[in-house]
Parts: sequence; C-alpha cells; structure tokens
Amino acid sequence: MSQLLLSASPHLHGKDSTRTIMRDVIIALMPSLFAATLLFGWRTLAITAVCVASCVASEYLSRVAMKRPQTVSDLSAIVTGILLAFNLPVDIPLWQAAFGSVVAIVVVKQMFGGIGCNFVNPALMGRIVLLGSFASTMSEYHLPLYAPADAVTSATPLASMAAGEELHYSLLDLFLGNRPGSLGETCILALLIGFAYLLYRRVITPVIPVVYIGSVFLLSWLFTGSATVAFYQILSGGLFLGAIFMATDYTTTPVTRGGQVLFALGCGLFTVVIRQFGSLPEGVSFAIVLMNIITPYLDRLTMPRVFGATKGGARK
Repeated sequence: MSQLLLSASPHLHGKDSTRTIMRDVIIALMPSLFAATLLFGWRTLAITAVCVASCVASEYLSRVAMKRPQTVSDLSAIVTGILLAFNLPVDIPLWQAAFGSVVAIVVVKQMFGGIGCNFVNPALMGRIVLLGSFASTMSEYHLPLYAPADAVTSATPLASMAAGEELHYSLLDLFLGNRPGSLGETCILALLIGFAYLLYRRVITPVIPVVYIGSVFLLSWLFTGSATVAFYQILSGGLFLGAIFMATDYTTTPVTRGGQVLFALGCGLFTVVIRQFGSLPEGVSFAIVLMNIITPYLDRLTMPRVFGATKGGARK
C-alpha cells in the first residue's frame, strides 16, 4: 500500500546554494577588478584585499560573539568586501576602507541576524557611512594611470555636469573607463561582461538592471531634453555597478516580477531626482537603499493572490 507523505515546502530542491551563487558573483566581479587594476594601479588590489579581509574577519568574530553558527564559508562576506571596495576611490586610507567593512558586516548584516535578514544592502550602507564620515577622502577621485601627468585629480563627469562645466570625455571614454570615479564603476565594458555571466548562470534576471538603467536614461532625457546628456548620465557614476550587482541582491529586493519592476523604476526615479536637484552629483547608493527599505511593501502589493482566497486572505 502506498503512503502519502506530507512535508513543509520546498518540495523541489535545486542544485544552487548560497555558496555557489556567491561564487558566481565573485567570478562576475573579476573582469571589473582586472579593469580597475589596469586603470588605477596595484592599490586597487590592496583596497580590495583590506575590504575582503575585514569583512570576513568581522563576520567570523561576530558569529563567535553572538554564539551563532559560522557563515563565513558561504562567501557572502567576500562579495560584500569586493563590492564595497568597488565603491571607494583609489586613494582612500586603508583604515577607512576597513572601518566601512566593519560597519557593513557587523552593523548592517550581523546585528539584524546575518545573511537573509539585513533589510538594506551592506556594501552600499557601508559606502554611505564612509561618505558621511570621511567626505573629503571619499570625494577625491583620480584619473586612470595613463592620463596626462598634469591631470592627476579631477571631478567626476557627474560632478562636472552638475556644475555646468564642459565635458571632456567621449562616450567611448566613459564606456571603457577612461574617467575618474570609484574603483569598480568606471569600466562599463567589464561590468557588462560580468552581467552576461550572471545571466548565463541564471543567478539574476535582466529585469531590474534593464528597467533601472532604462528609466534613468528616459528620465534624464526628459529632464534635460538631450539624448546625449542622457547617455552621459547612464555611463557616468555607479549606475551600472549598482544596477547589476547591488540592486539585484536577493535579500533586499522584491521576489515578484511586478515588485522588481516597481523597485527598479523607483531606483531610477530617485537616482535622477538626486542627481538633478540634490547637493550630491551621484544618487545610486541612496536610491537603492531607499528602495530596499520599502521592498517588503512592494512584495505585499504585488504578491499574487492564492487561488480561492478572498481579499482578506481567507479561502472561499
């Protein structure tokens, strides 16, 4: 006689795990790390190593202090360290990079329960804390190594546009990373290679990155009346880095397709509003964190109704 087995979901298990997903994200970040090293020199690797080591050590010590099972082997702390490093300028003091890493892991991630429990992206929140605490060093951007010797430091293209200055960068320069900026945001080509790998591995879907970047382009065009300026807006700053690697974070973004579209549209709107009317030339970090906060409400708004259930949730 056959038996009917009852068990809690999930009933189907895939081969992917947190570790394999994080491994794929690390692989996808390698083209940008390689490009940043070529553009800004070996200090790129030093900052990345400090951020990764600080994140891993912070997670390990936090789990020990909280008497919880260790999670350093899931590689998520390494991903946070790389992403934080990619959001920093090349000349930031190493101790400040380590401080931002501790904030990202201990305060933003572990104090809320660890991976899967944080309500905002740890790397972005670490960057925001560093920006508020060390504004001078966080706003000193350098041109790539092959730039002319008399042009070592420079405003970012977004800062130049916000100040009404003439832009000296072609769209090709912006695409290849020949402009000042944070370590991992400048080379769009490298970021797109990582994006293609994540899509191939089915780690992410194209919904959030495409809608986010597309909405920034369209809104920038609407605000400025210039398609050329709109192209400069999407190729400058950390839009591609944020849209591909941080706006797609599983924990802090909606699970429903409709929620993801609304999330991406909100990110695009906040980014453009901050860039056009705010005191800061960049708005990606703040836009994503703001949308992270309302992610539960987006999921609730767009969650499909269970068949046979009434509006209040009870079954008919």
